[in-house]
Amino acid sequence: MSNPKTVTVTAKTPPRILVFTKTKGWYHTSIPSGIAAIQKLGKENGFEVDTTKNAACFVEDSLKHYSAVMFLSTTLNVLNADQQVAFERYIEAGGGFIGIHSATDTEYDWPWYNKLVGAYFSSHPGNPNVRKAIIDVIDSTHISTKGLPKRWERTDEWYNYKSIQPDLKVLAKLDEDTYEGGTNGDNHPIAWYHEFDGGRAFYTGGGHTDESYSEPLFLQHVLGGIKYAIGTDAPLDYSRSYAVKKPEDNRFTKTVLSNDLNEPMTLSVAPDGRVFFIERAGNFYVYEPVTKKTKLVYKFPVKAVDKIPEWFVGNDHRS
Repeated sequence: MSNPKTVTVTAKTPPRILVFTKTKGWYHTSIPSGIAAIQKLGKENGFEVDTTKNAACFVEDSLKHYSAVMFLSTTLNVLNADQQVAFERYIEAGGGFIGIHSATDTEYDWPWYNKLVGAYFSSHPGNPNVRKAIIDVIDSTHISTKGLPKRWERTDEWYNYKSIQPDLKVLAKLDEDTYEGGTNGDNHPIAWYHEFDGGRAFYTGGGHTDESYSEPLFLQHVLGGIKYAIGTDAPLDYSRSYAVKKPEDNRFTKTVLSNDLNEPMTLSVAPDGRVFFIERAGNFYVYEPVTKKTKLVYKFPVKAVDKIPEWFVGNDHRS
């Protein structure tokens, strides 16, 4: 799908997901294999799959057609400020998210995304980067891990993580004793899910290799994550969305009213544009926008208290 305006879906029956593959850093050559595998899963399991690397799809008119959005091995900054807000509003409206592999190597300057995806990529083993390891499945009741072996041996590129969010429901951990290059220690999550900001998010660290997308167990795992993200496929409710774009700093002009103040405390702007402010010492000023000058209006008497009365100590006199 190259142009979001070409989407003509009027209902999410059957469920429809968007697979997003834009990269601004490392490009995983397994992305085409991943796309083909997800499309095949959709045909076999009753959901539609659209694919794109065009970030222009991240507008409400496009996103509202999807039950879930998958970031398939995306890297670095893939959405601009407007597109970020559109995606936040989509999740707030009840949308789902699936992150595969380097979805955690994406959008490091977007704190909301860190909370959604659950963690950021820190490093991975080298020489070779792909190696065999054992995954401990610690929750086999979730739809994405049901039927997986408790000790699941796989070959992939194993990420270490930073900025791991505290609310994650961890499904599986890497056993760092079974390979070299792990840095997260005994608590090394590799797959998780959580409800976040009105929506649902699932992430798995696997999927670096082409071979991943022909592994029955890995595809079963990913399919479960997709089903979790889709949820009940209830209609999106944008009345719950609250994210708004922060204005760019260059849209504001800074005006210095006075350079010679001593502990200014409070400022108020009158309807006619005059600005009133007061210092801790009691000096009350006004700034006149016509003359662009600040003058002292009145000096309130202020008495310093050298010693706090004994009766005050330990009492809360805040109003």
